[in-house]
Order: sequence, then structure tokens, then C-alpha cells
Amino acid sequence: MTCPICDDTTETFIDERSNITYYHCNTCEYIFKSPECHQSIAEQKSRYDLHENHEDHPGYKAYFERFLDFVLPLAGAPETALDFGCGRSSLLAKLLAERGIDCDYYDPLYYPENLDDSKKYELVVSTEVFEHLHDPKAVFEELVKRMESKGYLAIQTQFHPNDIEAFKKWYYHQDPTHIVFFRSQTFRVLSEKYGCEFVEDNGKNMVVIRKR
Repeated sequence: MTCPICDDTTETFIDERSNITYYHCNTCEYIFKSPECHQSIAEQKSRYDLHENHEDHPGYKAYFERFLDFVLPLAGAPETALDFGCGRSSLLAKLLAERGIDCDYYDPLYYPENLDDSKKYELVVSTEVFEHLHDPKAVFEELVKRMESKGYLAIQTQFHPNDIEAFKKWYYHQDPTHIVFFRSQTFRVLSEKYGCEFVEDNGKNMVVIRKR
């Protein structure tokens, strides 16, 4: 099968425990589940509704603080931001507001009316969203269009181990709503494709990208 990110040829492997077929691109290091594993919006929402992420929970707040501690020193001094795929919570937007950054938030399940197509942002953030996307390349392109010139895009999603046997043992792909998996190399390829500069990654789950 052709890689949806870079159009190169992928190799196929099967996870024997689940009998799910995966496709792995050696060029951009993207891995994706066979399309029949993709869940509908309703199926995804039923699982998300089980998440108990309370805004007043110290651990939940610390989770976003770690993300911002990595992102903001690299993103200059943005005044406007968009949290794309925020889920039920607007906590990340509130934490950005505490830092003087006016942040809108959007989620296709919980806040589907919150996108203003006329607005552009100096910073777009997306945490634990990309692993759920049926077409991450199209979403990446959309987010770049929503960024101001020289604006930044910060993404958090767990990087897979890029070894098939290690991948099979990896916990992250066992969530049925997690259907696509990335490395920093994947985001480097997307950055080049859509006129962006790859700024930095943390080697684990975060990347910062700058629009040229």
C-alpha cells in the first residue's frame, strides 16, 4: 500500500495478538492501521466520554504544563493561539491565557462550532489528537493554513519505536481509537511538504514546527 504521508511504498505486518494489519513506511516512518479499523465519530466519542480528566486534578494540569514548558521557549512570544482537538476540557486554553496568550479552542466532538475560518493564529497546539486522525496529512495542511506567517505548530503524540517487534509490544496502538502513529521524521516530511521548518522535538512525543 502507498504511504498516505509521503507516497512511498509501505511494508505490511500483522500483530498476531489482535490480527490487525499495519503498514509501515521506511521513508517517513509513518505506521497506520488497516482502514477497516478506523472508528466512526460516534464510536470514538463513546470512548472519549469515559475519560475522567478533571481540570482541577493536579496531575492533569501538570501534564499540560510539561507540554507548555517544552513548547513556549521555542515559539517566541505568541499573542494568539488555537487548541485544536481539545476534547471536553478547555484547560490548555486557560493555561495559555494565564501566560497572556489569547487562546481559542476547538474539538470536532465537543466544540464543533468553535472554528472561525477568518482567523489565523501565531501558535496552534494539538495534544494527543493526531493518533486518532483518519487523514493526518489533510489536517496538518489545514492547521498550517490557520497559522500566521512565521507562526508555530506544536503537536504531542507518542512516537512509536520504529521497530516492528517492539511496536507489537507497545501499549499505545492497543487503544482502538489510536489508528496512526508517528516519529519526528514523519513531521519533518510533512513540514517540508507544506512549507514549514521543523524546529525541534523532545525525542519522545512532542514536536514544534514553524511556518516559513
